[in-house]
Amino acid sequence: MALHPLPTLSIEIYNGDSPSPYHLYIKIKILMNYLYRIISVLITFLLFNTHISVFAKPLQVTSPDGSIKLFLSETYPIEYSISVSGSMIISKATAALYFNEPNNPHNPITIKNIKNIKNIKRSSQNRLLTPHIKQKSAQIVEHYNQITLIFDNQQTVNFRVFNSGVAYRFNTFMTDHFAIKNELAQFKFIDSTRTLFPAEKSFVSHNERTYESKQLSAITKNEFASLPLMVEFNKSKLVITESGLKDYPGMWLQGTGRESLRATFPKTIVSSKLQKGSDRNEVIEQRSPFIFESKLAPQANSRSFPWRILAISKDDSELLTNQLSYLLADELAINPSWVKPGQVAWDWWNANNVYGVDFIAGINTQTYKYYIDFAAKNGIEYIILDEGWHHLDSVMNVVEDIDVKEIIAYGKLKNVDVILWVIWKTLDTQLTEALDLFAHWGAAGIKVDFMQRDDQAMVNYYWKIARETAKRKLLVNFHGSYKPAGLRRAYPNVITREGVRGLEHNKWANYITAEHNLTLPFIRQVAGPMDYTPGAMSNAQPNNFSISFARPMSKTTRAHQVAMYIVYESPLQMLADSPSAYVKESQTTEFITAIPTVWDETHVISAKLADHIVIARRNGTQWYLGAMGNSNEHKINVDLSFLPANKRFEMTLFKDGLNADKFASDHKIETKPVTHNSTFILNLAPSGGAAAIIKEAQ
Repeated sequence: MALHPLPTLSIEIYNGDSPSPYHLYIKIKILMNYLYRIISVLITFLLFNTHISVFAKPLQVTSPDGSIKLFLSETYPIEYSISVSGSMIISKATAALYFNEPNNPHNPITIKNIKNIKNIKRSSQNRLLTPHIKQKSAQIVEHYNQITLIFDNQQTVNFRVFNSGVAYRFNTFMTDHFAIKNELAQFKFIDSTRTLFPAEKSFVSHNERTYESKQLSAITKNEFASLPLMVEFNKSKLVITESGLKDYPGMWLQGTGRESLRATFPKTIVSSKLQKGSDRNEVIEQRSPFIFESKLAPQANSRSFPWRILAISKDDSELLTNQLSYLLADELAINPSWVKPGQVAWDWWNANNVYGVDFIAGINTQTYKYYIDFAAKNGIEYIILDEGWHHLDSVMNVVEDIDVKEIIAYGKLKNVDVILWVIWKTLDTQLTEALDLFAHWGAAGIKVDFMQRDDQAMVNYYWKIARETAKRKLLVNFHGSYKPAGLRRAYPNVITREGVRGLEHNKWANYITAEHNLTLPFIRQVAGPMDYTPGAMSNAQPNNFSISFARPMSKTTRAHQVAMYIVYESPLQMLADSPSAYVKESQTTEFITAIPTVWDETHVISAKLADHIVIARRNGTQWYLGAMGNSNEHKINVDLSFLPANKRFEMTLFKDGLNADKFASDHKIETKPVTHNSTFILNLAPSGGAAAIIKEAQ
């Protein structure tokens, strides 16, 4: 903090002669000015030390729109603070990497050498990106200001400040194998009210959690959570996640008993084995002392570590359009022109409960041909053969009642592609042979399940699967997975993933409430696409919901389920219920299958965390409106001013029926003309919703 020089005060001694009144006035004025400057310096020091910390040479980076300011120390560990619209939200957060001694004892590059910043570079970027998979929009603005701190051992850290948040990452220039004992990432907050905390019990997890509302100071050192995670302030919200995660463990956050959270990481695995009798669940026998161990060949001179993302919103709606996870991901590594988004007829959730047919339904060729016929009739691009199509000892050992080649060939005739479910561990033991066989059969992709970890080796497994499937033009849907963390930009064939507590949990639990559904877009979806698997045709209000594994239902209205196809982002979007149920509910099916899975433009009309969302998305010339409410009734005024002016449109609205508060499947479909100037009141039942398709009038 630069301080102006204090005024000089000269003192004169008079020998019996009093100074003139004017002379005395000048002296008093100088003295008062001197005291004023001292007091100002003290006040500035106290304020600055409280909220920003006092640095010998303060560094500041501001977002392009000036709303977010980052203040940095020139010390190591790095200390930083963040203000949003003039209010401090983070004060004296810290970041550092702690290395093990290199294998080569003569290599001088160790953490002990970091003392000073050798150089500081500033840069900025303002460009328009065109993603291949248009999850939120056809174009993404990448606009940030960056500062790079270069330390005296050539370790660097980049901080980028966007209008939508702050991110930083470390880079090293090691010349030998090395290991990282720990990474320090401690987030210290000011005036935080609560966190929405996806509490975990183990580093072995599907990362499918509910978001528990907790005071930060009440979270103990023994409690930890997976990412993404939200912290709320009086005037803003913050979602912490990561991107560019490659050859490194995922970051988790643990409590401190104070107004802060501290990163923790799974250590590398020395040995593990499958549980007795299991094809998927591993027992971790031994972990190393390190979170990361370098596998670079000697003389490889550079490595970048994951971006730590602090996505910031001044209001709830900004989180729904935040693109930092994509912007900070590794850039495109393949030609993705063959990657095709679409909808999927899914078998597992509905337990193959096909009825009204002249064959015995189950895991057999006839049933999957029925799925293909249903998909073809409704313009659905894919079906999945989920668990049961192969014996669990080998992904190439097909069960007796299934002819995969015949099913895939039948699908080709109907313009419906087939995705094959596999267990990650079984696949890994025969990866090349299995993927070659799937490609030879003509499969469109694979659904890889039950990884349940994000240590360094498992993160590398994701990248290996992405790379090897891309070679064979196969899509990937990861289930039993950690959150999206950048892989989808490098390999767009990794088209979606789970890592979300979705509809399947209704098969065994009652906690998938409308409130839960209305936290996911503000937190989990900030990290990237989520395969929630919507589309339940059996619907219930909370007071008449019941758990049934084989005949599941949703704890929301039918319209709430339909709205998910617009509100929730997944370029590969499931229809979770039975084809027979969709045939019976043909009006709903026709509406759902008319909704695309990727978007050219997103416009948030109204949004409040855990309360409601009304969002409009454009694909081509058509607009789609999705509205979801929590367990309370809602009356929401919808303004259609996002529509192009001077054009007439026709809106088909799928909404809660008058009795949806008692019979949740009750719904009504109506069509009416609308324009850019139209407004209307949307009435949502408890746990309700609405969806609209808006086309140009003929």
